[in-house]
Amino acid sequence: MSRGGLHAWLLLVVALSAPGAVRAAEIDPLRSEVGFSLVTRWGEVVDGRFPAFDGRLIETGDGRQQVRLSLSAADVEILGNLRHTHLTRGRGFFEADRFPTITFVSDPFFPDLLVDGGALPGVLGIRDVQQREVFTMLPSACNRPAVDCPVMGAGIIDRADYGMTRWSIVIGRKVRFRLRIRVRGVPE
Repeated sequence: MSRGGLHAWLLLVVALSAPGAVRAAEIDPLRSEVGFSLVTRWGEVVDGRFPAFDGRLIETGDGRQQVRLSLSAADVEILGNLRHTHLTRGRGFFEADRFPTITFVSDPFFPDLLVDGGALPGVLGIRDVQQREVFTMLPSACNRPAVDCPVMGAGIIDRADYGMTRWSIVIGRKVRFRLRIRVRGVPE
């Protein structure tokens, strides 16, 4: 996520748009994915994921919606590397024993954002640091995003902004988030 983006972090999700717009729904963690990547000083890409998360798409009452996403830092995984998984959960990165949850709360948005794509600003919380970030939502491939097809988003953040400064010589400061979100409990 980039200064705006983690979560696309996320979040997105939400599903709304067009006829049959979703008014409120829970993110389906079994059919959704939240991942990230880092780049080492040698150009190697290190991929990770958040296998445990939950979230909701909420109606704000004025025709807009808001995404609220919560990721478990204690369950974060670096794909294919148990040692790096432990380091990522530790003090140099998420410090999951003290800060077990990462959150993203979007600004209210109109449902067509999930259809047309665009910027999704909000507040990202990592390690007790709350910062405004902006995620980029991709245009939808269907009429009911998050229901009939996943909502896709991405963003880049600077990990140093959240106190994750260890191993800066070996691992770059930018964390690229990617989201693929579906909701549950909506009639097909």
